[in-house]
Amino acid sequence: MLIETEPTPNPATLKFLPGRTVMETGTRDFASPEEAEASPLAEAVFALGDVTGVFFGRDFVSVTAAPGVEWAGLKPDVLAILLDHFAAAMPLFRQASADFSVPPAEPDVVDDPADADIVAQIRELIETRVRPAVANDGGDIVYRGFDKGKVYLQMQGACSGCPSSSATLKNGIEQLLKYYVPEVTEVRAV
Repeated sequence: MLIETEPTPNPATLKFLPGRTVMETGTRDFASPEEAEASPLAEAVFALGDVTGVFFGRDFVSVTAAPGVEWAGLKPDVLAILLDHFAAAMPLFRQASADFSVPPAEPDVVDDPADADIVAQIRELIETRVRPAVANDGGDIVYRGFDKGKVYLQMQGACSGCPSSSATLKNGIEQLLKYYVPEVTEVRAV
């Protein structure tokens, strides 16, 4: 089995491509070892000690190294964990138990029902134009609300904490949304 790697715009994050589906639907972002307890794979990567984030996309895993950690030393260890996991066809997540559940993501801003058409346009653009581009960079973007012209988005994976994420939001996503949805006046990260 060959796992390819790609750099991302975030120098602290590498994108690992195992050549197979990682998640059938959705994405999952782990920002701490405690969150990673839901996944044997994420937990093993965090156990290396030099990792601050693990992100599962459709066909990739993004791993963020701790500040000051060089990828030259960390990359072989991450590759070994990923190879073992995928070669053994291990489950991505642990079975849910009575004391474990993942709360649904609550929006940061509750959308006004009067804005339903605007919100539908925004969500459509994010799904069809923004998310695929962000996934190419090893991350994801999640709609978190619309209020008085402002769109609230959450960056995940390689995009979270990336030095160029604010430029992506302002120069890319904000301009795209303003062009197609004139009611949008600003895009903010949450």
